[in-house]
Amino acid sequence: MQSMTAVQLAANLEHTTPVLIDVREPWEFEICHIEQSINIPMSKIPTQFQPLEITADEIIVICHHGVRSRQVIQFLQQQAVENLINLEGGVDAWAREVDPDMPLY
Repeated sequence: MQSMTAVQLAANLEHTTPVLIDVREPWEFEICHIEQSINIPMSKIPTQFQPLEITADEIIVICHHGVRSRQVIQFLQQQAVENLINLEGGVDAWAREVDPDMPLY
C-alpha cells in the first residue's frame, strides 16, 4: 500500500491535483478538513464511491490518524481501484505538520 506524509502531500498539492477523499464522519469533517477534499464516510464508501466514477492519477484517502483510510484502501483495492495513497497520520498530522491553524480534536 502506498502512503504519503502530510508534508509530502502539501508539496504534491503545489504541482498536481489529486482527488482527496476524506472518509471521516461528517461531524469530524466539519471540525477540520483539507481544502478540496470530498467527504465520503467510511460506511458509505461501498455505495457512494463507484457513482463518482473517480479517475485520477492519484487518489489520496484521508481520515483522522490514517487507520480508517488504510481500511478503505484495502477495500477499494479489492474492487480493482488503483492509484490509491494513504495519508499517514491523517488530518491530525496535517494540522501538526502543515497547517498549525487547523483545529485538532
